[in-house]
Amino acid sequence: MTTIWELDLYSRPVVDENQKKFWEVLICESPSEAQAQWDSLFRYSEFLPSTEVNSVRLRAALEKALDQAAVRPDKIRFFRRQMNNMITKACEEVGIPAYPSRRTLVLNQWIDQRMQDYYPSLPNYQAGSNPSVALPPPKPQPLPDALVGERWAFVSLEAAAFQEMSEWEIGFSEAFPVEMFGLQPDTSVPGLIIYSSRALPLAAWMSGLELAFLRFNPTPPQLVLETGASDAWILANLPTADLQTEAKAFETAKQQAQQIHFVAVQSNPEAESFAGFWLMQELNLA
Repeated sequence: MTTIWELDLYSRPVVDENQKKFWEVLICESPSEAQAQWDSLFRYSEFLPSTEVNSVRLRAALEKALDQAAVRPDKIRFFRRQMNNMITKACEEVGIPAYPSRRTLVLNQWIDQRMQDYYPSLPNYQAGSNPSVALPPPKPQPLPDALVGERWAFVSLEAAAFQEMSEWEIGFSEAFPVEMFGLQPDTSVPGLIIYSSRALPLAAWMSGLELAFLRFNPTPPQLVLETGASDAWILANLPTADLQTEAKAFETAKQQAQQIHFVAVQSNPEAESFAGFWLMQELNLA
């Protein structure tokens, strides 16, 4: 079973005696499957003076976290592109590959909670927002010809269905417990199934990406798969009004499900197994 950590290194709304912002290392474990005990996942935090923000100090924090963790991670994800060199170097020095990724769901939730509840409780709290890391939407690239699906369809599943995901026959997958986000069991979670005679190669290719989220791009009308820190791929063009209406309904359903949705790959509509299945959430990273 793959163990994944999510990492952030950034300034926080907490200052020292010279009114300089403290920085903080946050490290948390990603759920490995939908049934994971997400509320007991490994977490580590450490404040750093602004004068000690470098790869050496981050490496030291990582080594402390590794000493405390029960399981060594196989990979580490991070979303702040401006910290790419420092994070990548520190992770390489402790022998763990680092990946820029917008699939940092637990970390994003943790940061939000600390911004609302923890930092304001500290005596040296200084209200203010951090600069956003949001970037202009990337220009979507076409899929390699051999990986284009022959058909696709919008579908939906009730949130309760994902509790049985570990029993499904799936080639490549990644999920998380929807309970993390307070979804009711009967909440409709929208998704897209891609049908392809090359389902397994398509799923294998997708599994090599840091899948972030699926979105409807209105101009030109397309379904776009966002991956990594800033990559995007055209899954389907939507030339007709009917298809565009379906895509808009997909986006509405995403909003009603706290932006949680999924993408699946099957060989055909009659297949009882999935070549790939990924549960995702579109994050507002800041």
